[in-house]
Amino acid sequence: QVHLVESGGGLVQAGGSLRLSCAASGRTYSGYAMGWFRQAPGKERDTVAVISWSGSFTYYADSVKGRFTISRDNAKNTVYLQMNSLEPEDTAVYYCAAGPRAMMAPSSYGYWGQGTQVTVSS
Repeated sequence: QVHLVESGGGLVQAGGSLRLSCAASGRTYSGYAMGWFRQAPGKERDTVAVISWSGSFTYYADSVKGRFTISRDNAKNTVYLQMNSLEPEDTAVYYCAAGPRAMMAPSSYGYWGQGTQVTVSS
């Protein structure tokens, strides 16, 4: 079992930055790929970024390339999402998730956090 807790969300003006963190616990966390996903009201959950266990593979949605950076510190069991140049369109609940492989589809991830709200004002 893997337990995930996100933090770092909040309200920020357009052009600002936030860093989300996802703390993982559970003896089976080792070896899992991690991903960040987001869901805006009335919309489907979309993939934002994923990272392999080693960190050697990363993937970003086109809408966040060049602005967001996913990273992980396995010694701290924590995954991060650095978000720069935020836009109102980035407003959503952001979730982290763990899965056996670094896949793009949210359905590939079996463990999910509770989510953290990110609101970007114009």
